[in-house]
Amino acid sequence: MKNTLTILCLIIFSFCASAQTNPKLNLFPQGTILHGNIPYANDTLKKHLLDIYLPPTGKSSNPVVVWVHGGAWMLNDKYADMDYMRNTVKGFVDSGYAVASIDYRWSTSAIFPAQIQDCNQAVEFLYENAAKYNLNKDRIALIGFSAGGHLASLLGLSNNNNVKAFYLAGKKSNFKIKLVLDFYGPSNLAAVKGADLNDPKSPLSLLLGGTVADHPDVAKKASPATYADKNDPPFLIVQGEKDESVDPEQSISLSKLLKDKGVKNDLIVVPGAPHYGVMFDQEYIRKKVFWYLSEYLK
Repeated sequence: MKNTLTILCLIIFSFCASAQTNPKLNLFPQGTILHGNIPYANDTLKKHLLDIYLPPTGKSSNPVVVWVHGGAWMLNDKYADMDYMRNTVKGFVDSGYAVASIDYRWSTSAIFPAQIQDCNQAVEFLYENAAKYNLNKDRIALIGFSAGGHLASLLGLSNNNNVKAFYLAGKKSNFKIKLVLDFYGPSNLAAVKGADLNDPKSPLSLLLGGTVADHPDVAKKASPATYADKNDPPFLIVQGEKDESVDPEQSISLSKLLKDKGVKNDLIVVPGAPHYGVMFDQEYIRKKVFWYLSEYLK
């Protein structure tokens, strides 16, 4: 009896510790199972960690939505964007999807392609360890916001190309992406507009290692639109009409390009919406998100 009580106390302590160190666990449904701060790159870098949130159903194989945070490639972490998307976040787990939120290196410490290498390595880790964490390795979707939308789109569209620079040691990953949910991510970096375009200290310049004018080849390589072809996964693209950071034309042109290539996609331009916020968590958008998930991930 004493040993049983000791084990029970350890389990309770472990859960409470996880809840205290994870500031977003309260956004998920009660009973959500958390595997927090898992190192995915076999090193000790803080930016090489991910969290897995599992539905409390006890299923041995859950389709997984990989969460890629925004922040101009130089800010935020794997908890970002969840607060204003709280109904969508809760809906994922309520609907039987696991959520894997990943960190990646900021551009201020490592320029492109470090970010896409990290994203690929994180998803490869999930794929290789799917059985351990009760994930379905054949049903993987991506959701990304702003810079995270860019990375999710880039990962999804380059997944069927062998771009060696996007993978650790040049080795292509084994996983396949079934769906991309792109929230206001830039798609063609060479066509970005704005006062910061020629500023060597702008977020885009810091990502590329210099301005677009000085590094047009890197801008092209880092652009999701470069890799669009008929074999790409379906896309749902969500864009704010009044986005002050990412020109809506970036999403509009990506949707048209994918359509021209024969790739199933839908574009939602949210009336009056800025770059991010609760307007992207509206019911009609969630319905479209979950339609795509049910259609392509289950």
